[in-house]
This record gives sequence, C-alpha cells and structure tokens, in this order.
Amino acid sequence: MIPQIQPQELKLLLERGVPVLLLDVREPQEYAWCHLPGSLHIPLGELPSRVGELNVGEELVVVYCHHGIRSLSGAAILLQAGFPKVASLAGGIDRWSVQIDPSMPRY
Repeated sequence: MIPQIQPQELKLLLERGVPVLLLDVREPQEYAWCHLPGSLHIPLGELPSRVGELNVGEELVVVYCHHGIRSLSGAAILLQAGFPKVASLAGGIDRWSVQIDPSMPRY
C-alpha cells in the first residue's frame, strides 16, 4: 500500500519547516497552470528514467498530481527505487486548492 498524506498534514509540515521534497508528476501544461511553490516537476511518464535526478535521503518526498491517482504510481516508482519516505498527496493539487489555498487556479 502506498502511503498518503492529507493536504492539512502537508501544510503543517511545511509551516514547521520540516524538509519535504514536493514532486509534481503532472504534464507540463498542468504544471504551468498551477503548482505548489518550490516543487520539482518530472512528468510521470519520465519519472522511471529520471529518478536518478532525485537524491535518496531521509526527507519526505510528497508526490502530487491533479486528483491523486498518478501520484500513487509516482510514489510506487520511488518506493521501488529505494526512497525511504514517500507519500502521495491525497486528492492532489485539486484538494489542496479547495482545502488549503483557494487562490490557486483549479481546472
């Protein structure tokens, strides 16, 4: 089972300054429309070949997409690659925009 993190939990971690790598696995046009500040963008289809660009460390990697479906696949790829702390953002950036940041554009 792939671990998931709720938007409110992620918000608290970020507010507390806990090191978190935000990984956006959406397509380039989606990322251009809106994204979480400081996030790294690697589309899901490119992730298997680009996983080496990420440092396997102790920080939590939070993978997100639009609604939280593709991010589950992205998180699985990272877990298989040996990342110790990985979670998928439940509900994706859409739920984040509803629950945390209503100023973020929705699509």
